[in-house]
Amino acid sequence: MSDLRYVYAVCRPFEAPLQAELTGVAGSPPKLLHHGDLVAVVSAVPERDFAEEPLRAHLEDLDWLSDTARAHEKVIAALTTVTSPLPLRLATVFRDDSGVRTMIEAEHERLHTALERIAGRIEWGVKVYVDPEKTAPQGQSAAAEPTVKPATGRDYLRHKRAERQRQDTIWERAEHFARRLHEHLSRHARATRLHPPQNPALSRAPGRNVLNAAYLVDRSRSEEFVELVDRTKDEEPGLRVELTGPWAAYSFSSLDDYGQRPVEGADDRDDQGDRAAYDQGDPGAYEEQEDRR
Repeated sequence: MSDLRYVYAVCRPFEAPLQAELTGVAGSPPKLLHHGDLVAVVSAVPERDFAEEPLRAHLEDLDWLSDTARAHEKVIAALTTVTSPLPLRLATVFRDDSGVRTMIEAEHERLHTALERIAGRIEWGVKVYVDPEKTAPQGQSAAAEPTVKPATGRDYLRHKRAERQRQDTIWERAEHFARRLHEHLSRHARATRLHPPQNPALSRAPGRNVLNAAYLVDRSRSEEFVELVDRTKDEEPGLRVELTGPWAAYSFSSLDDYGQRPVEGADDRDDQGDRAAYDQGDPGAYEEQEDRR
């Protein structure tokens, strides 16, 4: 069986070499495929794993998917140190180099528009969580029952109502803080993207996620942006602010609406299977994939 072409990203030409020992998906080293004024970063992958049918089966295998996502992210991370790559979806595969070139020609204008948007910029992620342990009354865990049992049903209902009001106050304060923080950080970013709150069962992060945002920031202003976030981390008791990055501009790289989610195999990024794509070098098939994004 012949090898297929796995595409990690499209970039403008750059001079800095990639790490000599860098390997990507299926253990293959990435190479640069120049076409016109753009460069695709590709590697050879075996047809037995990445042809349409076996790939579909692999995408149901969480271990395989996680390993592939890590390898994909490793190449993107290496690219981010030398240029501003436009990441493609996890498992974007073509039959051969000719198929990759056909894609670049078909998408040339949109690729250029997206690359212009992210040039010289990187992505930072900011999340805000309500920490249930730190918002509980002093000396009591968030899940604990009152130490004194209510004497009557009315006392019990009164306690429940007071607890409900306390929780409502906590969420309102958290949402107000998150909204104010997002507005503040947005003034220091070129673009922003609000993602849905994380599912705690998938992220395994403690607390309730009330802000899950991405910020496209000039590289030259990244240190300033990090300092802005750091200054907020102890601003509100019971709220936890987390900064992730720097990443390639995943959240701003969709060819359609700049809404593509990041791929993080080992971190908190989920739903990677929905980002998988497969193409056999047919431009029509590629257009169909893009319409489904």
